[in-house]
Amino acid sequence: MDLAPEDSLRLNVLLANRPQAIRIDESRMILYALSPKGEMEVPLNPTCRDEQYLKQIREMLSMHALGSPSGYPRHVWSRMGHLNSENLEDLLLLGEPEAVVAIAYSEELSDELARKAWWALEDAENARQMLRAPAVVNGEMGPVLAAYLVEFLPFETEAEKIMDTVQLVLQPGLVDESVKGDLWKRARRKNAFYVGFLKALPDELPEPSTAIPVWERLEADLGEMANSGNRLAAQLRRVLSPPGQAWLATLDKVLEKPGTQDVVNRALEVVADYFSPVRPEGPADATIEELEKEAEIWVSDPGNALVQQILDLDRELVQELTAMRVLAGSGYGIVRPVFGRSDAIGTLMRRKLQPVLEPYRKHISRLRQIS
Repeated sequence: MDLAPEDSLRLNVLLANRPQAIRIDESRMILYALSPKGEMEVPLNPTCRDEQYLKQIREMLSMHALGSPSGYPRHVWSRMGHLNSENLEDLLLLGEPEAVVAIAYSEELSDELARKAWWALEDAENARQMLRAPAVVNGEMGPVLAAYLVEFLPFETEAEKIMDTVQLVLQPGLVDESVKGDLWKRARRKNAFYVGFLKALPDELPEPSTAIPVWERLEADLGEMANSGNRLAAQLRRVLSPPGQAWLATLDKVLEKPGTQDVVNRALEVVADYFSPVRPEGPADATIEELEKEAEIWVSDPGNALVQQILDLDRELVQELTAMRVLAGSGYGIVRPVFGRSDAIGTLMRRKLQPVLEPYRKHISRLRQIS
C-alpha cells in the first residue's frame, strides 16, 4: 500500500531540504525534522494500520539515507561501538530510535553529532553513553546531558546506573559545586552515590578530614622519595594525606552497609584502580587470605628496593605497605566465595560477606591509623 499522496509530497520536499535528523512520534503519528532553521513537523495520514504505515515511512527514509529500504537492521550490532564515521549522519535520518542508540555508542561521536542525536532521542542511557566521549564532555553538550542525568537520577533504581551516572556527571566542567553538594547529601541515604564519588573525585571529596600524625611527620620525606621516582612513596603519601583519609573513610562507609552485589563489586574495582601504583603488574584475582599471604612476602622481600627505601625511613610502615598491597589486589576474587554461591542482597548479603569484608576492612583501618 502506498503512502498518502500528501505525506509522500511533504516528505519528499522535507528530504530535499536536507534535514539534520528525524524522529517520529508514533503515538501522535507526527514526523519531526531538525534543520539549521529549527524544527519542522509533518502530520502523517495513514492509509493502513499505523504499524504498517510507519514501516513504509521508515523504508522511504532508509532508501533516501542509505540507498536501501532495509538499511537499518544491519546497524543493530553497532551498539557495541564499532560503527564507523561514514554513515553516522545518515543514521539520524532513519527515524529509528535504535539507530540513534548506535550513534551514542559510536567511537566517532562528536559534540555536534551528540546534539543532533539528543534531539532525536532524549534517553538516560544515551546520555550516559555519550558522556563517555571526551569530545562531548569537553563540548557544549556535556553540561546539557549532565543536567538531564542529575534531574533524572531520583528515578533511577538500579545501583549500577546510579554509580555510572554520578561518576560521569562529576567529570570536570559538567556540574557546579552546588550540584556536587546535593549529590553528596543523597549519598547518605544511598551509598551507591559514594562509589561514583570515589571514582570520579578521589582527591577532592567533599568530606572533611584532618591530618593524622604519621602524615605530618613523614609527608616531606615521602614527598622527596616520590619526586625521585618511588611510586610506593607517592601512593603512601597520597593515602595518609587528609584527602586520602577522606577517601578511605568514604570507602569504609560503603563497605559497612552495601545494598547490592553491584555496589560491592564496583567498590572493589575502584579500590584496585586507586591503589594500582602498588600493583603495576595488573589486577589480581585472589581471596583475601591469598592477598594477605602474598603481601607479607612482597613487603619482606629484600630485593624490593622501593619498599626497602620506605622502611629505611620508618620500619613501622611495614603494616601500611602491607595494607596497600592487599587493597591493590581488590577484585571479584575476594567476594567470589560468597557471590559465586549466592545472589543475596541487603542484610543477608552483608551477613554472608562478613567473613571476607571484616579482614579486608582491617587493612583500611590500618591506613586510617585506627586500631
